[in-house]
Amino acid sequence: MGEEYVQQFLDETTWYNDIVLGNLLPTKLWDPLPHFLQTWLRNYTAGTLLYFISGFLWCFYIYYLKRNVYVPIDAIPTNKAMLLQIYVAMKAMPWYCALPTLSEYMVESGCTKCYARISDVGWLPYVVYLFIYLVVVEFGIYWMHRELHDIKPLYKYLHATHHIYNKQNTLSPFAGLAFHPLDGILQAVPHVIALFIVPTHFTTHIGLLFFEAIWTANIHDCIHGKLWPVMGAGYHTIHHTTYRHNYGHYTIWMDWMLGTLRDPIDDEGKKVM
Repeated sequence: MGEEYVQQFLDETTWYNDIVLGNLLPTKLWDPLPHFLQTWLRNYTAGTLLYFISGFLWCFYIYYLKRNVYVPIDAIPTNKAMLLQIYVAMKAMPWYCALPTLSEYMVESGCTKCYARISDVGWLPYVVYLFIYLVVVEFGIYWMHRELHDIKPLYKYLHATHHIYNKQNTLSPFAGLAFHPLDGILQAVPHVIALFIVPTHFTTHIGLLFFEAIWTANIHDCIHGKLWPVMGAGYHTIHHTTYRHNYGHYTIWMDWMLGTLRDPIDDEGKKVM
């Protein structure tokens, strides 16, 4: 990959830095920083805003505007529980943001298979590559998540921080990023590994990383969307209560293939019986 082509990635990330930091922070606070630190600061600022905006809007909608419609009143988490989740997420956020910053640095250095423009490959290859990228991510997150349960020290010292939220009235959209920092990074690592395996559109990769904040908020709201084959909140709530099922991320296909799938509709049927 030539220097001129790689420069496109650097120009793009510089533009993102200018947009986010230039509109939210005084120039004297960030402009003197090296590009790498500017990128980390941009990721931290944007990630924090996305976490709070998506979390507050979603909580306001399901717990207040639609109170007792989606979630029974006795299953709504307390303000204290949500504040604890925010506290855990905010402690981890600076560390979370190191991963996309590092991945952008590797892309800017020409170490990955990223490409800068969809026109560089065409729309059909873009869609095919994106599908393969998502398969790699789904496979990687499933196994990373499962091993965080199966390997006892990893569970005890990392993943257990997230699994203190093990009942419906302790789960909320704010729990989506309430992890031990290393746990959250490990579960996002497949997004970065995929860059070395699959030709990936750089902007799409960044977008998918930040989409994780919205997705994890969604799957912790305990509302079963019943949209097959999506691994929505109905499945993930079961994961938080049984610990041994539904390790998948976006879809149910890995759990289905490996025998760890537990369907919320089947669970509801058993409760009725």
